[in-house]
Amino acid sequence: MSKDKRKIRADFRKNRNVRQRGGDLTRRFDRGNTDELDDAVRSERISGKGELTRRRIVVGAEIESNAAGFSVSPAVDLSACRRGRVLSVHGLLSVVETETRTYFRCATRRLLRTLSTEQRHVVAAGDVVWFRAADLKAIGAVTLGGELPEGMIERIEPRRSVLSRTVRNRQHVIVTNVDQLVIVASAAEPRIKPGLIDRYLVSAEKGRLRPIVCINKVDLVDRADLMPLVGVFSRMGYTVVLASATAGFGIEPLRKVLHGHASVVVGQSGVGKSSLLNAIEPGLGLRVREVSEETQKGKHTTTAAQLLPLASGQGYVVDTPGIRQFQLWDVIPAEVVGYFRDIRPLINHCQFTNCTHRHEADCAVKDAVADGWLDARRYESYCQLFEGDME
Repeated sequence: MSKDKRKIRADFRKNRNVRQRGGDLTRRFDRGNTDELDDAVRSERISGKGELTRRRIVVGAEIESNAAGFSVSPAVDLSACRRGRVLSVHGLLSVVETETRTYFRCATRRLLRTLSTEQRHVVAAGDVVWFRAADLKAIGAVTLGGELPEGMIERIEPRRSVLSRTVRNRQHVIVTNVDQLVIVASAAEPRIKPGLIDRYLVSAEKGRLRPIVCINKVDLVDRADLMPLVGVFSRMGYTVVLASATAGFGIEPLRKVLHGHASVVVGQSGVGKSSLLNAIEPGLGLRVREVSEETQKGKHTTTAAQLLPLASGQGYVVDTPGIRQFQLWDVIPAEVVGYFRDIRPLINHCQFTNCTHRHEADCAVKDAVADGWLDARRYESYCQLFEGDME
């Protein structure tokens, strides 16, 4: 990011400006409101310098690349602001933790909310921000209980890692600036979905996150039945943890994996994400619910992603709402194969440089599946992502 502060033309959302002229001039004329017509705006500019343009001048620094989707970082007087990290986002308000472990409830500066971006929400859990306290004498609450002092988020720092998905053709950022992605699946109730795990693995590879696969509720099945799937992920170098929140199995290995890192826990509803976190950190007291007996699907209990400090003081863990559908964001068909660790080493041995590994002759990937070197289910998952989500 450039440090030169200068005037930059930035793109804004469609609703950034309000029309100067009303659209009911004819109706007002028919009603005989001539006095109002005399005072009405008779012209408006729609050129690049007019009020209806979606490009405006912003004083700040130009950003070369930013996961937030901005092209400019607005200039801010940092001496009047405080640095913090967003713990959770609730509608238009965010809970921000400062470096001294004090907390503020902050709104977002209008300039940030109206800059053009493909995101559904500008601020996400995990963002490092600069905010201005409403009361200059406020020092923040010691705990999250009670009313928090208010503030205004003035700037969002560039993100080093992002976990996001596509929702209604827009980017839904789940969490930012974390190190690890803990993918929780359940051996039963609800049944395990390897295809969903593959999608999370692709998103982790793209978002520069270290993926960890955790299979919960292993006490409900014969663990030997899980070994083929565990072996496939282990051979690719992924860490796999078998656990049971109710039986207390695998909790200590998972606690060691989380220690000293900022980790986000993801998975569909009912797999036991909150139960595992309660077992790891008994003081969290996260709400849990039973799986529906009729549908064998989980009931949404966690409603928003939130950063939870570990009791040891070494790291964070992020609990997220259950996600039943995870559509990849900003991944084109040609990029899919590059995010599959087991397929990636084979693509250079194909006859055609633009091989899609689906119908071409002399394809090294298809040959590896036929010879048993590449797991057939993983290959089918690749084809589904290539043909379904991408198109």
